[in-house]
Amino acid sequence: MAKADYYETLGVARGADADALKKAFRKLAMEHHPDRNPGDAKAEQRFKEVNEAYDVLKDAEKRAAYDRYGHAAFEQGGRGAGPGAQGFGFDFGSAFSDMFEDLFGEATGRGRAGAGRGADLRYNMEVGLEDVFHGKSTTIKVPTTVTCEACGGSGAHDNAKPVACGTCRGAGKVRAQSGFFTIERTCQTCHGAGRVIDKPCRACAGQGRARKDKTLQVQVPAGIEDGTRIRLAGEGEAGLRGAPPGDLYIFLSVKPHRFFQRDGMNLHCRVPIPMTTAALGGTIEVPTVDGRRARVQITPGTQSGKQFRLRGEGMPVLRSPEKGDLYVQVTVETPVNLTKRQKELLEEFEQGAGPKTSPESDGFFTRVREFWDDVRK
Repeated sequence: MAKADYYETLGVARGADADALKKAFRKLAMEHHPDRNPGDAKAEQRFKEVNEAYDVLKDAEKRAAYDRYGHAAFEQGGRGAGPGAQGFGFDFGSAFSDMFEDLFGEATGRGRAGAGRGADLRYNMEVGLEDVFHGKSTTIKVPTTVTCEACGGSGAHDNAKPVACGTCRGAGKVRAQSGFFTIERTCQTCHGAGRVIDKPCRACAGQGRARKDKTLQVQVPAGIEDGTRIRLAGEGEAGLRGAPPGDLYIFLSVKPHRFFQRDGMNLHCRVPIPMTTAALGGTIEVPTVDGRRARVQITPGTQSGKQFRLRGEGMPVLRSPEKGDLYVQVTVETPVNLTKRQKELLEEFEQGAGPKTSPESDGFFTRVREFWDDVRK
């Protein structure tokens, strides 16, 4: 009886990518698993066919051979058969490695390369806008684990040699039966190393590392953005018994400033000015982020909300000589606590004011009156 096409077995197109293959395989494997279909010979056969198809198509070399020669690529002496292709069957451990990664947290035969590596650490740092403008070098203290000084990171007492792990007998992996197939996982006793310390260091209990606060120098570059992450390689927790350390990630947040609001490379500042300055014009002084004073010329008749641009007074651009601008937005302040004489002067001004004195408000209310007249018609 001729074998079914592998693509048809998985229900995917011939051009399906790896993600589509994996998704189709997982769905069918779960559906036809013998544990879910006890005593169902058809389901068991279908389960084997799904595994066989996926084991070929997920491998780039096997898939290329299958696309060219079909099933003949894996038959005894087939032209497209590569190393290990003769007498083709299917490897349950290989076929299910991706599925077990989701179910059990690690894939079969994987994970040993990173066994014992120290954990990455996160440190939150808050800096001021002035620090971001100038750049800053600062010292931080991070609670972490460092290499044990007593054993030099080996985890052994008095230079004792490690021995074969009693759980996995030196293999670094253990097997467990789960229904129809066998699962192979990294040994939890030796973490895949295959060897353990039978005479652990008294200072670190055999871990090869100890708790300690580490003092580090951190350079905050000028122009860095809020939320930027700085990575210090190898400054995370020390690894188990001499394994590589993790990394330290510093997350920066910029504190709100009492005068300035940042928008990328530009700064914005709101400045209240007296009504007389807005009407008659004049000069005001505003602060810059580096503490200097900048003069702004107010033109006569300035209205609230008008912006004045100060070129090059904004934030520096990261790793660039360029700088942004400072935008000064003025708000006209209405005078309060007037004296009797001041009120009289304003009343005299109002009586002598014409439509050209306040053209915006006069124009608005003219349009309002026209609107009311149209409504009455």
